[in-house]
Amino acid sequence: MKIIQKVTVKQVLTENSKQKLLGDYEKRKFQLGKECDQLRFELKKLEKTKKYASNNLKGHFEKEIESRQEKIKLVDFQIDQLHILPLGSELKDQEIQSVIDVQIGDNWDDISAGKTLIIEDGVIKDIR
Repeated sequence: MKIIQKVTVKQVLTENSKQKLLGDYEKRKFQLGKECDQLRFELKKLEKTKKYASNNLKGHFEKEIESRQEKIKLVDFQIDQLHILPLGSELKDQEIQSVIDVQIGDNWDDISAGKTLIIEDGVIKDIR
């Protein structure tokens, strides 16, 4: 019988992966800043048309802008934490699903314990 199991993928922090993560965080932060600017622009544009109730419209846009600003704060925190982490640290990257084959007599504790892939600079280094 085959079952689907979650597999955790962890990335070993190296100088290359650290630079890549910093670049990804900076891109994400820039994108969120652009979205905030775009939302402010759209709000001003819609306020000028006066087709919609100003209070409801402004509240909705401010909520969306605030949401993105919180995400920017989170990205800033992640950048700060990345600077603190020593090289060689393992960072949880993602979870994927794997199909495994189970047979009568297999040890359930071993199967249900879950697996972890350790990735270093794009290469699988260990399976735990």
